[in-house]
Amino acid sequence: MREIDAREITSTVSRLFQEACYILPDDVLNALERARQIEESPIGCEVLDIILRNADISAKEQIPLCQDTGDAVVFLELGQDVHIVGGDLYSAINEGVRHGYTQGYLRKSMVSRPFSARVNTKDNTPAIIHTDIVPGDRLRIIAKPKGGGAENMSSLAMLSLAQGRRGVIDFVVKAVDEAGSNPCPPIIVGVGIGGTVEKAMMLAKRALLRKVGEPNPDTETAELEREILGRVNKLGIGPMGYGGRITALAVHIEVFPTHMASLPVAVNLECHSCRHREALL
Repeated sequence: MREIDAREITSTVSRLFQEACYILPDDVLNALERARQIEESPIGCEVLDIILRNADISAKEQIPLCQDTGDAVVFLELGQDVHIVGGDLYSAINEGVRHGYTQGYLRKSMVSRPFSARVNTKDNTPAIIHTDIVPGDRLRIIAKPKGGGAENMSSLAMLSLAQGRRGVIDFVVKAVDEAGSNPCPPIIVGVGIGGTVEKAMMLAKRALLRKVGEPNPDTETAELEREILGRVNKLGIGPMGYGGRITALAVHIEVFPTHMASLPVAVNLECHSCRHREALL
C-alpha cells in the first residue's frame, strides 16, 4: 500500500486550478489557430484573433482567461493500492480549491442554498468531485474550472428507440442552435450516449477532457462526431455568436451500453476557454 499525504493533494489541487485558469492547453490553442485559418467572416476572424491574444496575455501575466473561473470540478482516478494519510481525500481537495482560488485571485462563484438565499461561500467550495477507483498505487487528479454560461446550456433527452442515430444528431444540433452565443463559441460539444440519465451526463462531461479534435477511437462513433460537427458549423452562429463558419472546434462523443428500452443522450458544452490541468501523484 502506497501512502500519499493529504497536504500534497491540497497543494497540487491549488496549483492545478490556478494554472487551468491562466493557461490554455496547447491542443485548444492549436484548434483555435486552425479555426482562424478556416473562418471566413471578418468579424469572426477578429474575434478569434482577440481570443488568441487574450490567451497569450493571460499566460504571460498569470491572470484568468475569463472573469468566470467556474465551478471547481475535480475528476479523480484513485488507485486501489493508495492510502491517504494526514487527512481525508475530499477535505484535502476542498482545501486545495479554497487555497487556489484565494491565492490566485480567482473569482469565487459558488453559492449555498441554490433556490433561495444564494449566499456566496467565498472560497469556491465545495468542489464537485467525481471519483473512479482504478488498479494501481497512483492518484490522478484533473482540475476543471467549468464556467456557468456554457454549463447552463446543457441538455438531456431520453429519445425513443425509433429516433435512433438521426434523432441523436438532430437533438445535439438543436441544443447547440438554441444555445446560440450563450456558451461563448467557438465551443467544444461534449456528448454522452447510453447508460442511464446520470451516466449519460457524466459521459458528456468527461468527453470534454479529451484533447480537442481527437476523434473517438471507435470508427462508428468518430464518424458520428464528424457528421454532427459538420451540421453544427453550418448553423452560422460563429465566434461569439457574430456569425461565421466556426461555431464549434470539435464534437466529442462517449458511448456506454444502455437498457434495451432506452436511448439517453446528454449534451454538455464548453466555451473556447476549455480549461483543465492534471497531475499524477
